[in-house]
Amino acid sequence: MAKRIQFAKTGGPEVLEYVDVEPQPPGRDEVQVRNQAIGLNFIDIYFRTGLYPAPSMPSGLGTEGAGVVEAVGEGVTHLKKGDRVAYAQGPLGAYAELHTLPAAKVVVLPDNVDIETAAGSMLKGLTVQYLLRQTYPLKGGETILFHAAAGGVGSIACQWARVLGVRLIGTVSSQEKADIAQANGAWATIDYSRENVAERIRELTQGEMCDVVYDSVGKDTWETSLDCLKPRGLMVSFGNASGPVENVNIGILNQKGSLFVTRPSLNGYADSRERLEMMCTDLFDMLGSGKVAVDIGQRFDLKDAGKAQEAVASRKTTGSTILIP
Repeated sequence: MAKRIQFAKTGGPEVLEYVDVEPQPPGRDEVQVRNQAIGLNFIDIYFRTGLYPAPSMPSGLGTEGAGVVEAVGEGVTHLKKGDRVAYAQGPLGAYAELHTLPAAKVVVLPDNVDIETAAGSMLKGLTVQYLLRQTYPLKGGETILFHAAAGGVGSIACQWARVLGVRLIGTVSSQEKADIAQANGAWATIDYSRENVAERIRELTQGEMCDVVYDSVGKDTWETSLDCLKPRGLMVSFGNASGPVENVNIGILNQKGSLFVTRPSLNGYADSRERLEMMCTDLFDMLGSGKVAVDIGQRFDLKDAGKAQEAVASRKTTGSTILIP
């Protein structure tokens, strides 16, 4: 038997159950990983609340983790029992001691990337990789706005942007979080709880505004984000922390300067084994070289996954949050 978190109905943290399950052995092209650390992400909350529907009920939760290969199925050649590995995609069920998933979604960790760092950075780090290197291939010298700059994704983005020579302006909700974002390399920060974000962007850029806005907040920041862009700028909406953006009049993009908008996802970019390996190589190079460091701001026992999600949802956390089985 093995422990896992599951839910049989959508709702608040109270719907999460800590249960015993009998793990099935991996099938063809699958691998079973014994998790040593598990990443917690906002998308997990979307599934728990029903914003994103789970494929079936009761359902496992989570897509990110790191540990050691417990068993491999027939046809798997790039992994073997005992390998240190990590993953950020695949079926729900990472909130568990053992997780079985397609081997194509699992990568071997280099020696200079530890398990907790991997669990706290695979989804977030690969998200930053596609945002900064693919969705808008930053070359250096650009000015960008990144919401929630002291969070898990934002903390990595601040550091990566600094390496690229990009001026990242980050939104935060307190001086403490502003200090974190600036320590990570943010060029400037804006406290949205007491400052007008668009007006402050105009001041910081001498009216030039931003080449790109990266927005994981969603509904509450949609129009403000558009107001921060220069003509023909790109709005990247990659999350819904405050709820989904709905009922958008596409004509507003014309009114605000012939703007571009995209709604990317990790699965849309890491859509093949080759692309996943390319993205992981880029991420692991950043982590292994020390150019990007992952702050594990919070650790919770797996059984306390509900408390951990409450902390993340209330924006009381900084950096990455992980669960320990």
